[in-house]
Amino acid sequence: MPALCRSCLTSFDSGPRCPACRSPRVIAHPELFDLSIAHMDCDAFYASVEKRDNPDLAALPVIVGGGTRGVVSTCCYVARIAGVRSAMPMFQALKLCPEAVVIKPRMQAYVAVSRQIRALMEDLTPAIEPLSLDEAFLDLTGTARLHGAPPAVMLARLVKRMEDELGISGSIGLSHNKFLAKIASDLDKPRGFSVIGRAETAAFLAPKSVRVIWGVGTATQTALERAGIRTITDLLRWERGDLVARFGHMGDRLWHLARGQDDRRVSRDAKVKSISKETTFHEDTADPDLLDGHLWRLAVGVADRAKAKDLAGRTVTLKLKRVDFSQITRRHALSSPTQLADCIYREARAMFDQVPPGAAYRLIGTGLADLCAGSLADVTQDLLDPGASRRARAEQATDAIRNRFGQDAIIKGRALR
Repeated sequence: MPALCRSCLTSFDSGPRCPACRSPRVIAHPELFDLSIAHMDCDAFYASVEKRDNPDLAALPVIVGGGTRGVVSTCCYVARIAGVRSAMPMFQALKLCPEAVVIKPRMQAYVAVSRQIRALMEDLTPAIEPLSLDEAFLDLTGTARLHGAPPAVMLARLVKRMEDELGISGSIGLSHNKFLAKIASDLDKPRGFSVIGRAETAAFLAPKSVRVIWGVGTATQTALERAGIRTITDLLRWERGDLVARFGHMGDRLWHLARGQDDRRVSRDAKVKSISKETTFHEDTADPDLLDGHLWRLAVGVADRAKAKDLAGRTVTLKLKRVDFSQITRRHALSSPTQLADCIYREARAMFDQVPPGAAYRLIGTGLADLCAGSLADVTQDLLDPGASRRARAEQATDAIRNRFGQDAIIKGRALR
């Protein structure tokens, strides 16, 4: 059986250790050198960057996220052993892991590392489809002749270079389509390399929960369970037409993915469609000052991400979730694109003011949609607002100070609510 040493990149017949360097970090699979669609996912990316930049944190549980009323953006594997997970309310995370070191996100630092990783990927193939700062699909079809090695070897070389040159680890999923490659990358984290071949696809998927399907969240899972569908095997019992009749377009997608069929190409031109941030409260709140403070901080977070990605948006969104989990979503199109926190906040606040007052909420969020290049952003925005240009200049000056001295170097009073 074809095998590959992930330590020294030697190819050999299957065995428990590499014959060249004796490393046990061996991946073996019958189709190892025949597959070319991959998903690379960095391991606890934000936390890994923080540990790399501050070696004193190496052995400590690290949580990257907001304050006590915020949520976990990500956490290292030491914290995960204690039960901490991404998107978990911070109060709950600190109950599980009270000794954790909590660090506010440094988006510009993460963006810089992401660009370095992207440059390493570019050495392998132009067919790269980023999903976020820390993960991407790669199509290495036809590159073996160029590199003198099959895709599996080049992917192992990629994550080795990431560790050696950037100090960041990643996990690889290799398969014959995007759906399965993404599943594979999560099978053996951290520092994993997993393969799902064509011959084993049906047997691999059959016992899995429907949650393994990308895009099936809690709401969709509940709807499927009402129909008696809990596993992929349950899905396979349904006729395609019946799934479509019951679940619409999603039913057709479920029918194909249950069979491991995914004809989506790795698209280099796939673009980020929106940027958003939201926070879930420790306790439901109707306090207008508290909600306003959160809305401002979220707007700053969205603006920071937009600036880091050199993007602007033509539409501002507002998301609210009530105590009964019902959701309010509002959108407002701007006259011109923006990446300014001041503009995002003011538009989101205006939409919030139109919502019936007095309700308590468990979640609030805001974002930018209809994205375009950051160079198209309008720093004046509202010609009828004489203070708009002044506030834009103040925000640019604030950004410069924060970039130089840290995110907490200058804080608006509004953010302290």
